[in-house]
Amino acid sequence: MANKITSLFNIKYPIIQAGMIWNSGWKLASAASNSGILGLIGAGSMYPEVLREHIQKCKAATDKPFGVNVPMLYPDLKEIMDIIVEEDVKIVFTAAGNPKTWTKWLKDKGITVVHVVSSVKFALKAQEAGVDAVVAEGFEAGGHNGRDETTTLTLIPMVKEQLQIPLIAAGGIATGKSMLACMVLGADGVQVGSRFVASEESSAHQAFKQVVVEAKEGDTQLTLKELAPVRLIKNKFYNQVQDLYKTGPTTEQLKELLGRARAKRGMFEGDLDDGELEIGQISGLIHDVKPVAKIVEDMVTEFEEAKRLIVSF
Repeated sequence: MANKITSLFNIKYPIIQAGMIWNSGWKLASAASNSGILGLIGAGSMYPEVLREHIQKCKAATDKPFGVNVPMLYPDLKEIMDIIVEEDVKIVFTAAGNPKTWTKWLKDKGITVVHVVSSVKFALKAQEAGVDAVVAEGFEAGGHNGRDETTTLTLIPMVKEQLQIPLIAAGGIATGKSMLACMVLGADGVQVGSRFVASEESSAHQAFKQVVVEAKEGDTQLTLKELAPVRLIKNKFYNQVQDLYKTGPTTEQLKELLGRARAKRGMFEGDLDDGELEIGQISGLIHDVKPVAKIVEDMVTEFEEAKRLIVSF
């Protein structure tokens, strides 16, 4: 399955395991890389020295390429970037910020840089900044998301039409069929998040994994656009947010309700009532918790079978 993405990252399959806060520790990243895809450690939920520990444990658990996902809206950014360089990480995915801020600095140190975007406009800005590839993430995605609500089916061909560098599709991808669909639309590879939340190696709380498995169509909603748009499973906290919206709240009132560490409380500690439960719409198609290796195997098998079926039309 060799192509631009497998060559760029030196991996077997053009699949990236998304670096998700409170879900993507070293166990998930190393298992993903050992399965032939690119594993990512999610730095967004880690203090700098915690990130260093995860990088070191990941290096001990795999001899395959892996990377770190860095949301640029978090504090300690310089310290995090310095640790990435000190620990000789060769791949960095940046998100939630201006790619010009860190791309050249990282590339000057021999690091491959990918930036996550939610629109054609920002894909072109990332390309101009010198990134090696772009992840275009549609509205279906879990976690923090774009404000324009552009779906993956629409976004990928629009970005492909104007982009000159490799394109990775994200948002609503959990099966080999959806992977093939994105690549038919022009993507060179896919980034998968929610499916890997419901894996044995994910650092998510078991109670959160079970909620993901039980989720049905319509159980998630994008909200809190005034702060940072986030897709949540509907629970007690989500209902509190909706009740507050009925009063025409200020940004400060929304921040006060959100408080601190609510995502950690939900996804990592398993508070299913008062925590933030971030997951994608594709959770309605996730019915079990499996080892990463089995998830990858099933995706690749389904991809190849779907490709043969299309050729036979």
